[in-house]
Amino acid sequence: MIEHDFSHCSVLLIDDEPFAQNMIEHSLQECAPYALHYEANPARAVQVAKQAGATVVLVDLRMPDLDGFEVTRRLRADRDTEHIPVMLLSSEDDPEIKAKGFAAGANDYLVKWPDRRELVARVRYHSDASLARRQRDAAFVSLRHSQEQLAASQTALYQVQKMEAIGKLTGGVAHDFNNVLQIISGNLQLLQLTGGLNEAARARVEMALAGVERGAKLASHLLAFARRHPLQAVVIDPGELLGEMDEIIRRVLGARARVAAEIEAGLWNVMVDPNQFNNVLLNLAINARDAMDGGGTLTIRAANAGPGSALPPEMPAREYVLIEMSDTGRGMAPEVLQRAFEPFFTTKPTGQGTGLGLSMVYGFVKQSGGEIVLTSSVGAGTSVKIYLPRSAVGPCAHDDQANQPLSGGGETILVVEDEPGVRSPTCGILSGLGYQVLEAVDAAGALEIIDSGRRIDLVFTDVIMPGSVSSLQLAKVLREKLPDAQILYTSGCAEGVLAHEGKLEPGVHLLQKPYHSDTLCNRIRHLLRQRGAKPG
Repeated sequence: MIEHDFSHCSVLLIDDEPFAQNMIEHSLQECAPYALHYEANPARAVQVAKQAGATVVLVDLRMPDLDGFEVTRRLRADRDTEHIPVMLLSSEDDPEIKAKGFAAGANDYLVKWPDRRELVARVRYHSDASLARRQRDAAFVSLRHSQEQLAASQTALYQVQKMEAIGKLTGGVAHDFNNVLQIISGNLQLLQLTGGLNEAARARVEMALAGVERGAKLASHLLAFARRHPLQAVVIDPGELLGEMDEIIRRVLGARARVAAEIEAGLWNVMVDPNQFNNVLLNLAINARDAMDGGGTLTIRAANAGPGSALPPEMPAREYVLIEMSDTGRGMAPEVLQRAFEPFFTTKPTGQGTGLGLSMVYGFVKQSGGEIVLTSSVGAGTSVKIYLPRSAVGPCAHDDQANQPLSGGGETILVVEDEPGVRSPTCGILSGLGYQVLEAVDAAGALEIIDSGRRIDLVFTDVIMPGSVSSLQLAKVLREKLPDAQILYTSGCAEGVLAHEGKLEPGVHLLQKPYHSDTLCNRIRHLLRQRGAKPG
């Protein structure tokens, strides 16, 4: 549609006789403000009407080559002029000719030369009607645009609300699921430690523990999507981490696939949970492998992205590190792309995918304060861009405490856990390693033991427990009365208590349920060594 100024009357006169222009101009002197445009060539009527923004067209009926009937039809046939009022001017006062004119699309018929007052009144009437129609059409266009914007906003809001609702549901399920897994895992591990199992029984226990590990990964992905997985965020060099993951990613893709790494030198540091970040890269690599059917090319690109870079419009202008993984796989259709981050949504055959890979990636990136952009089209592959905020501090030194042999000691550990199925095997494992173990079913009971004067080197406590005393209050009292004692928390989900926006406070030590006995003992020994290293 061509836009025009609606503030005045624009009259176009089509007549092969130039004197007609003077006649009309003289008659319209009282029709101010107005603009009169004259065209002697009827073949140019449509073109000139558009250029002049005509609000009414006066057409002489009898002209050589094209008569007024044909000019009217042409005006009506064009989308931009079909609604401009047309007034036929003729010296013939014949009802049949008038009827033919109206049939061609004319709005009015005047016999030459009409009284000046009549001409002004009719021109003003038709011009005002034309202006009103244009204003109405413009209002409808504006309304439609507003409705489209509103619909887009409502769709975006619905998507956010849906993802938030799914996140709360999956997070709650994962929390309870982790507690159940800990009961199963703890008792199975205690069976292993006590010994006396024959070969068949040991195999059964190992199979069951493998199932627990699979369940734990599933729950971890759910918590990551729900942004309730507590992140042990530290400052890292992303280029170094990508270098360490290179060989693993190549093994995941297989020999037929090609990996192209484009890692910019001097990448800025970022603050993330390195273990979860490794999982993100592995999940994206696995998705790429499946999309490329074992072949193709996976391109891993990393670069600094400042305010001058081409950032997505929804992102605030600040400094980021961009990590992009793009494949040459089959790509996704728009309806699949729209649901790609939803948990349990998968296009893979039954049994070949949980549908949690991308949802975990989405949750991790959001929880880390970044943004994720997913683009894909059928036959053109998929690109995942992750933007992580730059950290101004240097990377942390590696703390190599894991992968040590299972070991214990003679220290005293207070285990605070309200769930008997969790507390009993945990205490059994620690006792079997030589620790002196005290038990409490809640924080209030733990405070009584602390007040009794018993020696306590470390408190291993659940985060969420019933009773009037919380685990945080217990920790406060412990620091006041036993400042040398360490505290290690455990939980199926610590969001809102220890973790805020998915991040733990500095100095807070958390062991996520379900935990393995090796991990538990290594964490305890690490904290006890820190206690022993404190200046006396």
